[in-house]
Amino acid sequence: MDRELRRAKLSKLIESEGFENLEQMLQANMFDSVSPGICVNPECNYTVEVEPDQNRGWCEACGTQTVHSALILAGLI
Repeated sequence: MDRELRRAKLSKLIESEGFENLEQMLQANMFDSVSPGICVNPECNYTVEVEPDQNRGWCEACGTQTVHSALILAGLI
């Protein structure tokens, strides 16, 4: 996944989760058993809570295994 798409998906997650920035979202979710996740298909913005290390979660909107956790997208895992 290219850097631009990764940033766009993280921005969508930050907005949908109600945080002001990436650092706030990561601090709130870093030690939880679930993390916000988003489909990484360019045309889909389906969000769902997933395991923190998820990088092939099921997207119910587009029917693919393309949901990544915020921690994966941010490069922390």
